[in-house]
Amino acid sequence: MRDLVEIGMGREARRAYDLDQIEIVPSRRTRSSKAVSTAWQLDAYRFDIPLMTHPTDAVVSPDSAVRISELGGLAVLNAEGLWARHADPKGALERVVAAATGDDPDSAVALLQELHQAPIQQDLVTEALRPLRDGSHTVAARVSPQRARELTPALLAAGVEVLVVQGTIVSAEHVSDGEPLNLKDFIAELDVPVVAGGVGDYRTALHLMRTGAAGVIVGYGQSTSTTTDEVLGVGVPMATAIVDAAAARRDYLDETGGRYVHVIADGGIGTSGDIARAVACGADAVMLGEQLAEASESPAGGLYWTSSAAHPSLPRSEVTGLARSGRTLEQVLFGPTDSPYGTTNLFGALRRAMAKTGYSDLKEFQRVGLNLRT
Repeated sequence: MRDLVEIGMGREARRAYDLDQIEIVPSRRTRSSKAVSTAWQLDAYRFDIPLMTHPTDAVVSPDSAVRISELGGLAVLNAEGLWARHADPKGALERVVAAATGDDPDSAVALLQELHQAPIQQDLVTEALRPLRDGSHTVAARVSPQRARELTPALLAAGVEVLVVQGTIVSAEHVSDGEPLNLKDFIAELDVPVVAGGVGDYRTALHLMRTGAAGVIVGYGQSTSTTTDEVLGVGVPMATAIVDAAAARRDYLDETGGRYVHVIADGGIGTSGDIARAVACGADAVMLGEQLAEASESPAGGLYWTSSAAHPSLPRSEVTGLARSGRTLEQVLFGPTDSPYGTTNLFGALRRAMAKTGYSDLKEFQRVGLNLRT
């Protein structure tokens, strides 16, 4: 039953919940963390941890993408970002860092907009993806719905194996001034799995699943840098959104007689406990960005922004500075850590949460009991 609340005469709103309002309930059984698997498989591609990176230049460079892949995650390069537009992307990033840490930090967004006015060059995209391809790592890249049809042939030629079609809000059919992007027709023409999103409700998630997408992204990368709620008034309480998408996945599984679509939670995740809660609500994997920015391998020196910061007329992300911890990506993901706050050893903590509640793999853990904190 939908939990509706009257907000005025004749108008109701649905009550929805964030991840920090949910608590995981221990079961009657515990198990050794050595007997727990955090492995996740998307189509034919298997990963040791349920991690997909947020496709931002602040975190994902060719070098850091390789390292994330070596550690068991799926790194997604932004095919409309700096590595696709500038022969010297590191120099471009240095300019952003200088602007964000200078006398006028707000100028960093204007600089990102300027840098993204440079045209996308196919040879630069190919070169950026080469380290992943040559190292036999899974090659994944992100495009916006507006440019998916235009850019995808070059990405496939460059060796992309997983295509991520991501925007703030993505529907089964994107209408524009030109020919609309019908995701169902678009995906049917491709031989690679497509992950699409974000979505925030059951109906849109189900529609995206019916396009043939291998995965659906829930949320829009909500973080300390994201301003979508201030700019558009759009909000996605993540616990409810994930549960709704998981319900759509279940109904689509019944509808198709067994086709499983993965749910990837993007946003509202600040700690390892939030990762555990996201999986407990039904996510197959989480999309992380801000949590990785502090790592020594992240290319922006501890700064973070989402790809929407560079929108030419309506940016929905600021450039925020995070304390550079000196920790490596391996430490952020797997520890060891001396921090008691759940910001490091993210997937070691997930493994421990699964063990403490008696579950051996991610799909089992999606059935764990939940309490609502009031």
